[in-house]
Amino acid sequence: MKSAAETRAILTKLEAQHPGAQTALHFENAYQLLVATILSAQTTDERVNQVTPPLFGRYPDARALAAADVRDVERLVRATGFYAQKSRALVGTARGLVEHHAGAVPADMDALVELPGIGRKTANVVLGHALGVPGLAVDRHVLRVSNRIGIANSEDPDLVEQQLCARMPKAEWTLTSDTLILHGRRICKPRPLCDRCAVRSECDFVRSGAAASLAFPSRSKTVARKPSTAAQKKTAMAGRATRRATQRHR
Repeated sequence: MKSAAETRAILTKLEAQHPGAQTALHFENAYQLLVATILSAQTTDERVNQVTPPLFGRYPDARALAAADVRDVERLVRATGFYAQKSRALVGTARGLVEHHAGAVPADMDALVELPGIGRKTANVVLGHALGVPGLAVDRHVLRVSNRIGIANSEDPDLVEQQLCARMPKAEWTLTSDTLILHGRRICKPRPLCDRCAVRSECDFVRSGAAASLAFPSRSKTVARKPSTAAQKKTAMAGRATRRATQRHR
């Protein structure tokens, strides 16, 4: 696994390739980002951004959402998928905020993960983007990118978070996460676009040759049909004529 100095140099290059990296979720406060992040599981940020305006119009704060009928929430978030589980998590989280935090989102990791449906990834997103507390969220993109490059070495999100946080300055944790997520979405996809990567020369995945095995297969050439011979054409025409004659006499 790469050293702290190597990791920081790699992130500097990636930040230059993806300037202004930021969460794509739309929000105006910590409550809205918490809700949006819960909804973002197994769907796109674009889909979440379509769903949240009417949801926030109906439930503008944690107290309103805590009093909601789960079935009404389901109808509003159905488009995000897994809407039954997400709706229960949203209402449960809102009730936890009301019961234990007077309806406010706490700026504390331990307090956040005690809420129903809140894990470290969601908590880090909210802390880093809405509450001014550095947090390094590890999603599937961060896992894939960091392990491929060699700046982390685990498939356990919590362990990867620890490894990256140990190598990056605390003030840069949130930007590190946002940058790796964007790189995973744009470049280091499951089938990576290594020729477009700013750190391909430092990447363990490229050096090992494993990236080549994931290259998109070239388009297969269309097999040209062999031209029919005159005899074959004559036989085919005769066959069609026979079938027509048979049908007329039925």
